[in-house]
Amino acid sequence: MSRLWSAVVEGLTPYVPGEQPHVADLVKLNTNESPFGPSPRALEAIRAAATDDLRLYPDFDATDLRETLAAYHGVKPEQVFPGNGSDEVLGHTFAALLNHEAPLLFADLTYSFYPVYCRLFGIAFETVPVDEEMRVRVADYRRPAGAIILANPNAPTAIALPRADVETLLSEHPDIPVVIDEAYVDFGGETATPLISTHPNLLVVRTMSKSRALAGLRVGYALGDAGLIEALHRVKDSFNSYPLGRPAQAGAIASVKDEGYFQATLAQVLELRGKLTEGLVLLGFSVPPSSTNFLFARHASRGGAELAAALREKAVLVRHFAKPRISEYLRITVGTERENARLLQALAEILG
Repeated sequence: MSRLWSAVVEGLTPYVPGEQPHVADLVKLNTNESPFGPSPRALEAIRAAATDDLRLYPDFDATDLRETLAAYHGVKPEQVFPGNGSDEVLGHTFAALLNHEAPLLFADLTYSFYPVYCRLFGIAFETVPVDEEMRVRVADYRRPAGAIILANPNAPTAIALPRADVETLLSEHPDIPVVIDEAYVDFGGETATPLISTHPNLLVVRTMSKSRALAGLRVGYALGDAGLIEALHRVKDSFNSYPLGRPAQAGAIASVKDEGYFQATLAQVLELRGKLTEGLVLLGFSVPPSSTNFLFARHASRGGAELAAALREKAVLVRHFAKPRISEYLRITVGTERENARLLQALAEILG
């Protein structure tokens, strides 16, 4: 049936997400989901929204959610753009802001959805190598570009750029869009949001899937100058004018308003991350400092693919990337105390 495809489809290599297998007693540390559930207030709000009103379309502009997010981040509602997870927001961003004659720049080791979007939308791009320590160097982006996108903290390396470096990048590229993808920033990075007021070329993309434990609800958003946000709305309203359902809007609002639960669970993840790092180091792994809810670990003598396969035999899933420069690494989500213990025990048995 491929003869019926549009020409663009034949050239696509779709993004491959982490596995979501249904296996009993599986320790699933491959997709960076939260080890804790969502805010109880969010769950209550989602249930309360599941009424007969679901027969009606939701607020297409997600007005209450935009106002809630604006107040939380110290911006105006017209500077907020919500969508179905940050992946949809990024998709609209690539179409609306990142397609120019000069190439889009992003790191060679980063979120692998970026080149997929480029091929889908016909965007010329160049990758900029991270250094030997897996760090993004702002100086390496001093070259002609139509736009720049950086994941900060970066994935899969888990390393964050300080806000001062992001500001340098913005100052050196004042005439092109600069997108900072902050999916993991709550776990130890510095958000670029305060720079929006002085840099109208900055767009910050966030998600509620990680730190707010709402991956199954699919809520993400962008923050930026109203002119950039208008461009995203033009794409959205040409594609799907009702992106967020009533339960999603209600749950997201309640989650943002439950700051106590948010901070408490964040603190627990950071504590678990520290203990997991110590356990991996004792087993012979090198683990760069993480500003995310996952670790990027390499063993001194055993290969990444070998370890990932052996862990799978013990019903422990981690993420392995068969790519140059990182094929010896494992990306390991910080799990619950029990899940982390299962992982470390399995590794101890594998390593002998």
